[in-house]
Amino acid sequence: MTLRVEHRISAAEPSSSLATMPSPAHLSSSANSRPRSNWFVRWTAPLVLFLVGCFALGYYAYAILDARFFQDDQSRQFDQALQDAHNKSSAALAANRSPADELRDEAAAELKARGSNTSNFGGTRDASASPDWLSKPSSTAVMPSFNESAAATNPTLSSGGPAANTTLGRIEIPVLSLSAMIQEGTGARTLQRGVGHITGTAPVGHSGNVGLAAHRDTFFRKLRNIHEGDEITLTTLAGTFLYRVDLISVVEPEDSSVLRNSTENIITLVTCYPFSYVGPAPKRFIVRAKQLPSAELLRRASSNFLNAMP
Repeated sequence: MTLRVEHRISAAEPSSSLATMPSPAHLSSSANSRPRSNWFVRWTAPLVLFLVGCFALGYYAYAILDARFFQDDQSRQFDQALQDAHNKSSAALAANRSPADELRDEAAAELKARGSNTSNFGGTRDASASPDWLSKPSSTAVMPSFNESAAATNPTLSSGGPAANTTLGRIEIPVLSLSAMIQEGTGARTLQRGVGHITGTAPVGHSGNVGLAAHRDTFFRKLRNIHEGDEITLTTLAGTFLYRVDLISVVEPEDSSVLRNSTENIITLVTCYPFSYVGPAPKRFIVRAKQLPSAELLRRASSNFLNAMP
């Protein structure tokens, strides 16, 4: 005996499986939107990265060109000031006047006169009297922070010293092919365009400890190849001074003992360390050099003169 069971579905009651199936139109819309969203993500992200990269490279190129043009302009004007100072020194000798007195009275005047042509060259103090900031270094010299805030990197800059961005001289390290103009202060703009004199240390070209700072990825990048015994030349309107490196060290950023005044005539170069570190560097690279006697400088000049003769 066989039992036969039949179940009929009426047209008014569709099956649940048929009711949940998406319509062909909905399937077509989903299939079209997915490739469109994938295309947007695939091309937008690289385009944004490309634009950001172009902006970063453009800003870096602008900073390099701005520093190069500024250095060339300052070097040209400084050489002219040196020539004018030499001519006036010769005139002072003819008038039986000490060249040192003549340079002391008119060096600041030369810089101030040239400051009328460019706001970044020349002093702002009266040259008729000996400036107070040439008398002795301050005891408040601190290590530059090398950040982007000009106010933070010039804690001791005041009306008692030379104006910010005043061109003070030129530093040269022949063995490294390094040559850069020196400006007063260690603000962001100053260090972007050259080497800065650390305010509070001995004035450039004077007795004591002269502190100079620059960025590790620009003007002081070549310091990573410096060695003890290498020579540093410092040129100002008052004369040329020769130094020899006798100490290379790495210190903490807060350690300002290397900037203390000294009874010896020395120069201290400061930059960030490590040189290849990405981001704000945790240490400071220090190069100290002692001034050589004037007789050594005269001997070098005489030797170079004789070698240049045919």
